[in-house]
Amino acid sequence: MKKTVVSALTTALVVGAASTTFAAANPFSDVPQGHWAYASVTKLASEGVIEGYGDGTYMGNRNITRYEMAQMIAKAMAKQPAGTNNAELEKLAAEFRDELDNLGVRVAELERNADKVAWHGKVEYTYGSKRIDPSDTGRKAKTNSNGYVFRLEPRAEVNNHWSVNARLDGEGEMKNDTTTDVKLKRAWAQADYKNFQLKVGKFELYTNESGLVWDDELSGVQATFGNKLKATVMAGRIEDADVASGSYRFKNNGTKGGYADKYAGVDPSTMLGINLQYDPGEKGFILGAGYYYVKDDDFQAFDYSKDAKEKKAQIWSVNTGYRFGDKLKLTGSYARNQKADYEKSSWQAELNYGTYANAAVRHSWSVWAGYRKFGANTSLLGTTSDDVLYGTKGWFVGGAYAPFKNVGLIAKYAQGEYITGGGDFSKLFGRVELFF
Repeated sequence: MKKTVVSALTTALVVGAASTTFAAANPFSDVPQGHWAYASVTKLASEGVIEGYGDGTYMGNRNITRYEMAQMIAKAMAKQPAGTNNAELEKLAAEFRDELDNLGVRVAELERNADKVAWHGKVEYTYGSKRIDPSDTGRKAKTNSNGYVFRLEPRAEVNNHWSVNARLDGEGEMKNDTTTDVKLKRAWAQADYKNFQLKVGKFELYTNESGLVWDDELSGVQATFGNKLKATVMAGRIEDADVASGSYRFKNNGTKGGYADKYAGVDPSTMLGINLQYDPGEKGFILGAGYYYVKDDDFQAFDYSKDAKEKKAQIWSVNTGYRFGDKLKLTGSYARNQKADYEKSSWQAELNYGTYANAAVRHSWSVWAGYRKFGANTSLLGTTSDDVLYGTKGWFVGGAYAPFKNVGLIAKYAQGEYITGGGDFSKLFGRVELFF
């Protein structure tokens, strides 16, 4: 019985079509995103069912032996990746029973003995240096940081569709030799079905504007429907209660004691949101839109709105992009807060070339450049620490390289000006990350 590795994926482990909500970095250089088996290969590699070679390739067109096929079947039965065709798997288990027995696998006892908990994580060191002059005084204040993070991300299977997940972070600052206790940052249950995903608990809040509006955690529920065209609805509360006080303090040159400070940190923010997104996952256009309703007492900050008692934000967004192939992508997004009176819009555009994705492939690399504007009353909790800062607008460049598998080097530089105040800024960012 001769069968190539890739063809075996479709007959034995039919997970590509059944796991449409799964997204991960491409683990093998010879299975590009446009390949018909890309989704299956990526999914099975992430679950530990299949492995590649030391050079980052998979060699999916070669013939495999019965022994190799039995190894794949054993791992699939033990790990039960979401979307597996169990009927086909049982037929193959019967066909390869002798090989499975030689591997020390007892099919009847596999599920009971399997390790259903997977541990992933990373260690990262980040250097940052920024020079800021928010009020255009002609004197830039310089700040350096040397921080590190130790992160654990356990995932435990409940059954074929449900899993429980968590993220624990321990942080430290080398300059002052300070450390924190390990904190539980996220904990949620997740269901993965064909064209449907559900999250309940405290999970990542990263919406389809690519960090322009949200890059934080949401405690609540999130449901996603669809395949290439997806609808996502979310509702919950945000731990960072002072989503508006930052903009208030910025406008007042960092001073405290005002109206916003009276409310900051008292109650969490309430958030409702919806995303619509079309993404073919290969060459072609990307289109999307979003809407978010946020309620927080912090929005009563001075001049947030013409209504001094305003406690709400209503933010809508659009995003688009185009994939020119496996390596080149152009994206852009725009957002606007209808309730804000100043710094009420944000936008960004970015050109990215390369294949670096969390250092999954040795010698992979990427470079990028673009422009961002982070309006303080629209980019409430966006990705504002890596290059362009909160309440500023400017250009940025960056690059990433993986000298070894699961080891990544990242460098970024940004320069621009404050939206309110007329001053300018510059930011240098560097990171070393090791995944496990």
